[in-house]
Amino acid sequence: MTFEPITGGYIHVTVAGRAHRIYVEMAGEGRPVLCLHTAGADTRQWRHILNDADLTGSHRFFAFDMPWHGKSLPPQGFETEEYLLTTEAYIETVLAVADALSLDRPILAGCSMGGRIALQIAALHPERFSGFIAIEASDFQPAWYDIDWFHRPDAHGGEMGAALVSTNISPCAPPADRWATLWMFMQSGPGVFRGDLSFYTMDASLIDRLGMIDTSRTPVHLLVGAYDLTCTPDDARRTADAIAGATLTVMPELGHFPMSEHPQAFRPYFIDALKRMGEGAGHLKERPRP
Repeated sequence: MTFEPITGGYIHVTVAGRAHRIYVEMAGEGRPVLCLHTAGADTRQWRHILNDADLTGSHRFFAFDMPWHGKSLPPQGFETEEYLLTTEAYIETVLAVADALSLDRPILAGCSMGGRIALQIAALHPERFSGFIAIEASDFQPAWYDIDWFHRPDAHGGEMGAALVSTNISPCAPPADRWATLWMFMQSGPGVFRGDLSFYTMDASLIDRLGMIDTSRTPVHLLVGAYDLTCTPDDARRTADAIAGATLTVMPELGHFPMSEHPQAFRPYFIDALKRMGEGAGHLKERPRP
Protein backbone atom coordinates (compact mmCIF):
# COMPACT_ATOMS: atom_id res chain seq x y z
CA MET A 1 0.00 0.00 0.00
CA THR A 2 1.33 3.42 -0.98
CA PHE A 3 0.06 6.57 0.70
CA GLU A 4 0.37 10.08 -0.70
CA PRO A 5 3.02 12.17 1.10
CA ILE A 6 0.34 14.43 2.60
CA THR A 7 -0.31 14.04 6.33
CA GLY A 8 -3.24 15.53 8.19
CA GLY A 9 -4.15 16.36 11.75
CA TYR A 10 -6.05 18.70 14.04
CA ILE A 11 -4.95 21.73 16.01
CA HIS A 12 -6.94 23.69 18.59
CA VAL A 13 -7.12 27.48 18.40
CA THR A 14 -9.21 30.23 19.97
CA VAL A 15 -10.82 32.86 17.76
CA ALA A 16 -12.97 35.67 19.18
CA GLY A 17 -13.02 33.83 22.49
CA ARG A 18 -14.37 30.59 21.01
CA ALA A 19 -12.60 27.25 20.75
CA HIS A 20 -12.08 25.78 17.28
CA ARG A 21 -10.74 22.41 16.14
CA ILE A 22 -8.97 23.05 12.82
CA TYR A 23 -7.97 20.43 10.27
CA VAL A 24 -4.53 20.91 8.68
CA GLU A 25 -2.73 19.06 5.87
CA MET A 26 1.06 19.17 5.54
CA ALA A 27 3.74 18.01 3.13
CA GLY A 28 7.38 18.73 2.33
CA GLU A 29 10.50 20.11 3.94
CA GLY A 30 12.03 23.55 3.85
CA ARG A 31 10.70 27.08 3.82
CA PRO A 32 7.12 27.09 5.21
CA VAL A 33 4.15 28.15 3.10
CA LEU A 34 0.69 28.58 4.62
CA CYS A 35 -2.06 28.07 2.03
CA LEU A 36 -5.62 29.45 2.16
CA HIS A 37 -8.57 28.04 0.23
CA THR A 38 -11.35 29.94 -1.54
CA ALA A 39 -14.85 30.77 -0.31
CA GLY A 40 -17.16 27.79 0.12
CA ALA A 41 -14.42 25.21 -0.42
CA ASP A 42 -11.64 23.59 1.59
CA THR A 43 -8.03 22.58 1.64
CA ARG A 44 -8.46 19.89 -1.06
CA GLN A 45 -7.97 22.71 -3.55
CA TRP A 46 -4.24 22.58 -2.69
CA ARG A 47 -3.76 18.81 -2.95
CA HIS A 48 -1.82 18.95 -6.22
CA ILE A 49 0.70 21.40 -4.77
CA LEU A 50 1.15 19.26 -1.65
CA ASN A 51 1.73 16.20 -3.84
CA ASP A 52 4.35 17.87 -6.05
CA ALA A 53 7.72 16.33 -5.17
CA ASP A 54 9.72 19.18 -6.72
CA LEU A 55 7.86 21.82 -4.75
CA THR A 56 7.86 19.88 -1.48
CA GLY A 57 11.57 19.24 -1.82
CA SER A 58 12.28 22.87 -0.94
CA HIS A 59 9.12 24.01 0.85
CA ARG A 60 6.92 22.69 3.64
CA PHE A 61 3.29 23.40 2.78
CA PHE A 62 0.48 23.75 5.28
CA ALA A 63 -3.15 24.03 4.15
CA PHE A 64 -6.05 24.22 6.59
CA ASP A 65 -9.83 24.17 6.49
CA MET A 66 -11.33 27.35 7.86
CA PRO A 67 -13.92 26.85 10.63
CA TRP A 68 -17.24 25.62 9.16
CA HIS A 69 -15.35 24.27 6.10
CA GLY A 70 -14.24 20.77 5.12
CA LYS A 71 -13.15 18.80 8.18
CA SER A 72 -13.14 21.81 10.52
CA LEU A 73 -16.47 21.65 12.34
CA PRO A 74 -18.34 24.81 13.32
CA PRO A 75 -17.91 25.88 16.95
CA GLN A 76 -20.27 24.61 19.62
CA GLY A 77 -23.61 26.38 19.48
CA PHE A 78 -23.45 26.99 15.73
CA GLU A 79 -27.00 25.68 15.30
CA THR A 80 -28.39 28.83 16.90
CA GLU A 81 -26.51 31.36 14.77
CA GLU A 82 -25.96 32.60 11.24
CA TYR A 83 -22.49 32.10 9.77
CA LEU A 84 -21.08 35.39 8.48
CA LEU A 85 -17.32 35.64 8.02
CA THR A 86 -15.70 38.94 8.99
CA THR A 87 -12.31 40.40 8.18
CA GLU A 88 -11.38 40.52 11.86
CA ALA A 89 -12.27 36.87 12.53
CA TYR A 90 -10.54 35.76 9.33
CA ILE A 91 -7.29 37.53 10.20
CA GLU A 92 -7.40 36.21 13.76
CA THR A 93 -7.92 32.67 12.48
CA VAL A 94 -4.96 32.79 10.09
CA LEU A 95 -2.64 34.20 12.75
CA ALA A 96 -3.86 31.70 15.36
CA VAL A 97 -3.21 28.78 12.99
CA ALA A 98 0.28 30.09 12.18
CA ASP A 99 0.98 30.32 15.93
CA ALA A 100 -0.39 26.86 16.66
CA LEU A 101 1.84 25.41 13.93
CA SER A 102 4.86 27.37 15.27
CA LEU A 103 5.55 28.82 11.83
CA ASP A 104 8.39 31.31 11.70
CA ARG A 105 7.49 33.98 9.12
CA PRO A 106 6.10 31.65 6.47
CA ILE A 107 4.99 32.68 3.00
CA LEU A 108 1.24 33.25 2.92
CA ALA A 109 -0.49 32.05 -0.26
CA GLY A 110 -4.25 32.52 -0.60
CA CYS A 111 -6.78 32.30 -3.41
CA SER A 112 -9.92 34.42 -3.88
CA MET A 113 -11.08 35.37 -0.37
CA GLY A 114 -7.79 33.83 0.80
CA GLY A 115 -5.92 36.22 -1.49
CA ARG A 116 -7.95 39.14 -0.20
CA ILE A 117 -7.13 38.32 3.42
CA ALA A 118 -3.46 37.78 2.52
CA LEU A 119 -3.35 41.40 1.36
CA GLN A 120 -5.12 42.53 4.55
CA ILE A 121 -2.47 40.75 6.60
CA ALA A 122 0.28 42.22 4.41
CA ALA A 123 -1.04 45.65 5.40
CA LEU A 124 -1.77 45.02 9.09
CA HIS A 125 0.64 42.27 10.21
CA PRO A 126 3.57 42.19 7.75
CA GLU A 127 6.03 41.12 10.44
CA ARG A 128 4.32 37.74 10.75
CA PHE A 129 5.12 36.59 7.20
CA SER A 130 8.05 36.71 4.80
CA GLY A 131 6.04 37.12 1.59
CA PHE A 132 2.54 37.15 0.17
CA ILE A 133 1.15 35.39 -2.89
CA ALA A 134 -2.34 36.74 -3.59
CA ILE A 135 -4.14 34.59 -6.16
CA GLU A 136 -7.34 35.85 -7.83
CA ALA A 137 -7.33 38.73 -5.34
CA SER A 138 -8.58 42.29 -5.61
CA ASP A 139 -9.15 45.24 -3.30
CA PHE A 140 -12.94 44.89 -3.39
CA GLN A 141 -15.41 43.02 -5.54
CA PRO A 142 -19.13 43.80 -5.22
CA ALA A 143 -21.47 40.92 -5.97
CA TRP A 144 -22.87 40.59 -9.48
CA TYR A 145 -25.24 37.93 -8.10
CA ASP A 146 -27.67 37.54 -5.18
CA ILE A 147 -25.75 35.76 -2.40
CA ASP A 148 -29.00 34.74 -0.68
CA TRP A 149 -29.54 32.13 -3.40
CA PHE A 150 -26.87 30.04 -1.68
CA HIS A 151 -28.96 29.52 1.46
CA ARG A 152 -32.66 29.16 0.73
CA PRO A 153 -35.22 26.46 1.59
CA ASP A 154 -36.26 26.14 -2.06
CA ALA A 155 -32.75 25.78 -3.56
CA HIS A 156 -29.81 23.41 -3.08
CA GLY A 157 -27.10 25.78 -1.86
CA GLY A 158 -24.22 23.51 -2.88
CA GLU A 159 -25.47 23.01 -6.41
CA MET A 160 -26.26 26.72 -6.74
CA GLY A 161 -22.71 27.51 -5.62
CA ALA A 162 -21.23 25.06 -8.09
CA ALA A 163 -23.32 26.58 -10.87
CA LEU A 164 -22.00 30.05 -10.03
CA VAL A 165 -18.34 29.07 -9.81
CA SER A 166 -18.51 26.98 -12.98
CA THR A 167 -18.63 30.26 -14.91
CA ASN A 168 -15.24 31.16 -13.40
CA ILE A 169 -13.42 28.01 -14.46
CA SER A 170 -11.34 28.22 -17.62
CA PRO A 171 -12.50 26.27 -20.69
CA CYS A 172 -8.92 24.99 -20.84
CA ALA A 173 -9.39 23.10 -17.55
CA PRO A 174 -9.31 19.30 -17.85
CA PRO A 175 -12.82 17.89 -17.24
CA ALA A 176 -11.73 15.74 -14.29
CA ASP A 177 -10.17 18.72 -12.50
CA ARG A 178 -13.15 20.93 -13.34
CA TRP A 179 -15.58 18.47 -11.78
CA ALA A 180 -13.38 17.84 -8.75
CA THR A 181 -13.37 21.59 -8.15
CA LEU A 182 -17.15 21.83 -8.50
CA TRP A 183 -17.68 18.85 -6.18
CA MET A 184 -16.10 20.75 -3.28
CA PHE A 185 -18.71 23.47 -3.64
CA MET A 186 -21.52 20.93 -3.91
CA GLN A 187 -20.41 19.57 -0.51
CA SER A 188 -20.29 22.96 1.23
CA GLY A 189 -22.25 23.18 4.49
CA PRO A 190 -25.60 25.01 4.54
CA GLY A 191 -25.05 28.76 4.42
CA VAL A 192 -21.25 28.55 4.42
CA PHE A 193 -20.68 29.85 0.88
CA ARG A 194 -23.15 32.66 1.53
CA GLY A 195 -21.36 33.54 4.79
CA ASP A 196 -18.01 33.70 3.00
CA LEU A 197 -19.43 35.80 0.19
CA SER A 198 -20.81 38.22 2.76
CA PHE A 199 -17.21 39.02 3.66
CA TYR A 200 -15.98 38.94 0.06
CA THR A 201 -18.68 41.19 -1.44
CA MET A 202 -19.38 43.63 1.40
CA ASP A 203 -16.11 44.43 3.20
CA ALA A 204 -14.28 47.18 1.30
CA SER A 205 -11.81 47.99 4.09
CA LEU A 206 -8.79 46.80 2.11
CA ILE A 207 -9.04 49.66 -0.39
CA ASP A 208 -7.69 52.25 2.03
CA ARG A 209 -5.08 49.84 3.43
CA LEU A 210 -3.26 48.93 0.22
CA GLY A 211 -0.94 51.92 0.61
CA MET A 212 0.17 50.55 3.99
CA ILE A 213 1.79 47.49 2.36
CA ASP A 214 5.58 47.78 2.34
CA THR A 215 7.00 45.47 -0.32
CA SER A 216 10.55 46.38 0.68
CA ARG A 217 9.90 44.34 3.84
CA THR A 218 7.72 41.58 2.42
CA PRO A 219 7.32 40.93 -1.31
CA VAL A 220 3.80 40.78 -2.75
CA HIS A 221 2.98 38.97 -5.98
CA LEU A 222 -0.49 38.72 -7.51
CA LEU A 223 -1.64 35.95 -9.86
CA VAL A 224 -4.87 36.20 -11.85
CA GLY A 225 -6.50 33.98 -14.44
CA ALA A 226 -7.58 35.50 -17.74
CA TYR A 227 -10.89 33.61 -17.51
CA ASP A 228 -11.74 34.89 -14.03
CA LEU A 229 -15.05 36.79 -14.15
CA THR A 230 -15.16 37.45 -10.41
CA CYS A 231 -11.68 38.95 -10.05
CA THR A 232 -10.78 40.01 -13.57
CA PRO A 233 -7.25 40.82 -14.71
CA ASP A 234 -8.26 44.49 -14.65
CA ASP A 235 -9.36 44.13 -11.01
CA ALA A 236 -6.09 42.48 -10.04
CA ARG A 237 -4.08 45.05 -12.01
CA ARG A 238 -5.90 47.92 -10.28
CA THR A 239 -5.06 46.35 -6.94
CA ALA A 240 -1.41 45.70 -7.78
CA ASP A 241 -1.01 49.27 -9.04
CA ALA A 242 -2.13 50.53 -5.62
CA ILE A 243 0.69 48.61 -3.87
CA ALA A 244 4.09 50.17 -4.51
CA GLY A 245 6.49 47.45 -5.62
CA ALA A 246 3.91 44.69 -6.03
CA THR A 247 4.15 42.46 -9.10
CA LEU A 248 1.42 40.82 -11.15
CA THR A 249 1.18 37.90 -13.57
CA VAL A 250 -1.87 37.20 -15.75
CA MET A 251 -2.31 33.47 -16.43
CA PRO A 252 -3.85 33.18 -19.93
CA GLU A 253 -5.23 29.64 -19.66
CA LEU A 254 -6.65 29.79 -16.12
CA GLY A 255 -9.72 30.92 -14.20
CA HIS A 256 -10.62 31.64 -10.58
CA PHE A 257 -9.44 28.32 -9.05
CA PRO A 258 -6.10 27.72 -10.79
CA MET A 259 -4.47 25.33 -8.31
CA SER A 260 -7.53 23.08 -8.48
CA GLU A 261 -9.07 23.54 -11.94
CA HIS A 262 -5.86 23.10 -13.96
CA PRO A 263 -2.94 22.26 -11.65
CA GLN A 264 -0.43 21.54 -14.42
CA ALA A 265 -1.01 24.91 -16.06
CA PHE A 266 -0.86 26.66 -12.68
CA ARG A 267 2.38 25.00 -11.61
CA PRO A 268 4.94 27.19 -13.46
CA TYR A 269 3.20 30.38 -12.34
CA PHE A 270 3.24 29.24 -8.73
CA ILE A 271 6.90 28.27 -8.98
CA ASP A 272 7.66 31.75 -10.29
CA ALA A 273 5.66 33.30 -7.45
CA LEU A 274 7.61 31.32 -4.85
CA LYS A 275 10.88 32.45 -6.43
CA ARG A 276 9.74 36.06 -6.11
CA MET A 277 9.42 35.66 -2.34
CA GLY A 278 13.11 36.39 -1.84
CA GLU A 279 15.74 34.56 0.16
CA GLY A 280 14.93 31.07 1.25
CA ALA A 281 12.89 30.38 -1.89
CA GLY A 282 14.81 27.17 -2.47
CA HIS A 283 15.74 25.53 -5.75
CA LEU A 284 12.62 24.94 -7.76
CA LYS A 285 12.54 23.14 -11.08
CA GLU A 286 10.03 23.67 -13.84
CA ARG A 287 8.96 20.57 -15.71
CA PRO A 288 8.36 20.77 -19.46
CA ARG A 289 4.82 21.91 -20.17
CA PRO A 290 2.56 19.14 -21.53
